[in-house]
Amino acid sequence: MKLAEAKAQFIQTWGSLGAQWGINRTMAQIHALLLISPDPLSADDIMEELNISRGNTNMNVRDLINWGLVEKVLIPGERREFFSAEKDIWKVSTLIARERKKRELDPIIKVLNQLQEVEGEQKDKHVKAFRESVQNINKFAHQTDKTITAFIKSEEHWFSNALLKLFK
Repeated sequence: MKLAEAKAQFIQTWGSLGAQWGINRTMAQIHALLLISPDPLSADDIMEELNISRGNTNMNVRDLINWGLVEKVLIPGERREFFSAEKDIWKVSTLIARERKKRELDPIIKVLNQLQEVEGEQKDKHVKAFRESVQNINKFAHQTDKTITAFIKSEEHWFSNALLKLFK
């Protein structure tokens, strides 16, 4: 497989994977392009390589910067902005986990905590069933939160070793 074909396949695959993570395909494709680029790219470079509009490029690059996955790079003598992706896949994974926790898990836990305070007669089977379901889901959500938090705070070698011990 030639480099151009391999790059295109990687960008398309990363885009599909990103869509499964809960980010839009274009954002993931821009991330993939920047991830495999040895040098920082301008918005024009990204637009040309991926055949996307300036607005789409700017919006998605801004989101990638907000996620902490991409940073602006100053190149002396250049007026254009350039962008580079974090190349360390461990850092990329923890940044994505942190952002998804903040956007998805934290709001659910907040709602589940509020739902545990539902009013009703303790002996009412509907109230009892509701409370038990919410408590079980909340317990699972909190355990998931602890696991994700441990992953985010962990060092690569510690997490890999802990994961290997689970499968022995």
